[in-house]
Amino acid sequence: MKTASLSKKQDEKLKRPFILLAIMLAMFMNAIEGTIVSTAMPAIVSDLGGFSLYSWVFSGYLLMNAVTVLIYGKLSDILGRKPVLLFGIAIFLIGSFLCGFANSMTELIIYRFIQGFGAGAVAPVASTIIGDIYKNDERARVQGYLSSVWGISAVMGPALGGLLVENLTWKLVFWVNIPLGILSFIGIWFFLHENIEKKKRDIDYLGASLLTLSISTLMLVLVEGGNWSWASAPIISLALVALLAFILFILQEKRAAEPMMPFEIWQERSILIANLVSLTTGVMMIGLSSFLPTFVQGVMERSPTVAGFTLTAMSIGWPIASMVSGRLLMKIGFKSTSLLGGCSLIIGSLILVWMKPEAGPLLAAIGSFFVGVGMGLTSTSFIVVIQKTVSWERRGIATASNMFMRNLGNTVGAALLGGVMNTKLHSYISEHEPAGTEVTIDTANKLLNSEEREMLPDTVVKVLQEGLTLSLHTIYLIVLAFSIVSFILLTRLTKNK
Repeated sequence: MKTASLSKKQDEKLKRPFILLAIMLAMFMNAIEGTIVSTAMPAIVSDLGGFSLYSWVFSGYLLMNAVTVLIYGKLSDILGRKPVLLFGIAIFLIGSFLCGFANSMTELIIYRFIQGFGAGAVAPVASTIIGDIYKNDERARVQGYLSSVWGISAVMGPALGGLLVENLTWKLVFWVNIPLGILSFIGIWFFLHENIEKKKRDIDYLGASLLTLSISTLMLVLVEGGNWSWASAPIISLALVALLAFILFILQEKRAAEPMMPFEIWQERSILIANLVSLTTGVMMIGLSSFLPTFVQGVMERSPTVAGFTLTAMSIGWPIASMVSGRLLMKIGFKSTSLLGGCSLIIGSLILVWMKPEAGPLLAAIGSFFVGVGMGLTSTSFIVVIQKTVSWERRGIATASNMFMRNLGNTVGAALLGGVMNTKLHSYISEHEPAGTEVTIDTANKLLNSEEREMLPDTVVKVLQEGLTLSLHTIYLIVLAFSIVSFILLTRLTKNK
């Protein structure tokens, strides 16, 4: 029995365009946060100091986002979408406001945790609301609009961040979201109406606590695994805590009246495959966004602007494919649309594998574009089919589970691919280090700065570039392997919905 629904009378009063606009503002606010902060970080570090804590400005936000996304998804099924989304937006805005007043890197990291705590509600609950207020034949088109928000933010974020830092202050990088969030809050408050059935709520607090402990320790292991030894006591201890908490979480979910994660939704083949492919494409996405600019700047010796252009190509391909997928889903079905996306992922990965240093950034951009098309076709198809497969009372957690798997893929990919690159580069440098020089992995940082690169001996530049080429080629082979795994999984879809 549904715990909440939109009555026919209320449905007639719904101002869907206004709700959609409010949701797109919330999604834009959430999406632009990553790209705009990345551009401002050099200025922030210069002002606040604490360079050793640099990565935690991003990791703290990522950790809280990943930890809370499933919890918010389930709470939206119990309490309704509106209160959960409004709570998330409010917490996000408080965190954004505080970030601008940070006087040290430690303070900034704490405030980023607050931001991430609120951000975890935005994407899954906003996407779930679309599933609630639009019919099956409309969802694909509208979900495409939401996906386009991410592409637009990826293009606008770096440019806007650079303008604010260069001409005004880095504080505005965080405060620029506040008016957007307020408008979104007002729109959802006034235009979204839900008929919540009055009954006693049995919220699985123990399950939520165990899930939080398990995911947060796992994410900490993956984020810090590259900085600490994988065999060190802290890493092993955290891994054991994550495993034990997850086992206890499973046991708790089996006995809970309203489990935080109803495992039976994973028994639906379309949801299982969609979530597994989201995990593999999450690894691919971080491999592209983290390491393609390094290749373009360090090996091809192009500027950061040109390197950014190669990633922008993915950001363009993604929303275009998301919008096209709406029509494809209606004409050829879910499975065929997803397989087209899987083919595009393989094509893009093959281009990156075949890419030579002398090929130029245009080829890198083409490969990036095809990967973006693949991401757009698959991600939109997944959200639509998941929301069609489950009932209202499980739509929130089902949508959140898919987004969580992509977040997990990003984090696993960052740890896995970063470790592969460092190992390969260190091995190559050790074997080919020019006599009389002290070349280390850290020396490779100088390849990314044209002035510092010119000060290096030609023999050192050659070794570093060859080592970096070999290392990144290995990473792209791994990305290709994940694209093939993704395609194989997609062929297991039996229903062409």
